[in-house]
Amino acid sequence: MLTLISPDGTVGDRLPITLEEMRRLYSDMVEARTYDHKCMAMQRQGRLATYAPFEGQEAAQIGAAATLRPDDWVAATYRDAALMWRAGYPWSLLVAGRTGDERGGQAPDGVNVLPPSITVGGHMIHAVGLAWAEALRGSDRVALTSFGDGATSEGDFHEAMNFAAVFNTPTVFLCQNNGFAISYPRAEQTRSESIAMKAEGYGMPGVLVDGNDVAAVFEVVREAVTRARRGGGPTLIEAVTYRLGPHTTADDPNRYRDEDDAVEWREKDPLERVRLLLERAGGWTPEWQTDLETRAADVIEEAVAMAEALPQPTAEEMLLRMYEQPTSSIESQLREIGS
Repeated sequence: MLTLISPDGTVGDRLPITLEEMRRLYSDMVEARTYDHKCMAMQRQGRLATYAPFEGQEAAQIGAAATLRPDDWVAATYRDAALMWRAGYPWSLLVAGRTGDERGGQAPDGVNVLPPSITVGGHMIHAVGLAWAEALRGSDRVALTSFGDGATSEGDFHEAMNFAAVFNTPTVFLCQNNGFAISYPRAEQTRSESIAMKAEGYGMPGVLVDGNDVAAVFEVVREAVTRARRGGGPTLIEAVTYRLGPHTTADDPNRYRDEDDAVEWREKDPLERVRLLLERAGGWTPEWQTDLETRAADVIEEAVAMAEALPQPTAEEMLLRMYEQPTSSIESQLREIGS
C-alpha cells in the first residue's frame, strides 16, 4: 500500500507536489471538514435530513479531485461532498440537497459533476457511460467515480468494471474503503485480500493506497487519470481510510464496531499529518491555521444562508420541472391546481 506521508508528518522518499500545493490541499481539507461539522450540527438541530458524514476521508476525496480538469466528469455518492465541491459543485447546493430541496441536485452550467447518488453503486455505470461517450467523441476527458467498499458487493460494480474494461473507457474507479459498509466490515463482504486486486479479473490495473495520505492519493489518481487520457483505459484504486463518524446520523456505530478502532484511526488523521509536515517545512503557523478556519467558517455559513434562503417552490413549478413538455397527465394536474 502506497504511503508518502506518515501519520507523524514525516515523508518517506518524495512528494509529488510542491510545498505551496500542499498548503492549498490542506486548506481545502480544512474547509471540507468545516462543512462536515456544520452539517452534522444542522442535522441535530432539525435543519437537515439524514446526513452522511465523511470526517476522516478528506484526503481521499480532496486528493482525488485535485487531479481533475474542470471539464472532466465526476459521479459520486452521498458521502462525497468534499470530492464534489473540489470538482466544482457548490457547497450551497450540497446543503440544499440535504434539506430535501431537489434544486440542490441541479449542478450549475459548466459543472460536470452529477448530483450525489443515494443508491449504492448505481452511479458507477453512469460514469462509465460518460467516459465512453467522451471517447466516442474523440475528447480526452475522463470520468471519475467514487464509491464505498459496500458498493463493490453490488452487481452494478461488476457491470461497470466489466464494461469499462471491454470498451477501454477512460474511467477512474475510486473505492474509499472506510472499513464498514453501513455495519458490515470488509472481511464479511469479500474473501478477496483487497478490493484493488479485483481489478485483475477485469483486465485493468488495481492500486492500493493509503486513503488518509493526500499526497499518495493525489499521485495514484493522477497516474490513473493520465493513463486514461492517453487511451490506456480504466483503473481501480482502493483508498484505505476510515469514517470516524457514523454511517449516517440515523446510525449508531457503537452497536457494531469497537470504539478503540476509532481512537487508533484518529491518530492517522489526514489533516494532522499534513499539518505536521507543513510545520516542519515552515509552511504552517497557528495564525495561519486560525485564518484558514475563520475563512472556512465564513464560506460555509454563507453557503448555508444561500440554501436556506431559497424560496419555497410552488406546486406548478414542481410539476413543470418533470419534463421538457408537460404530459397530458401533468397538464390535467396543472388545470386542477389552477381551478
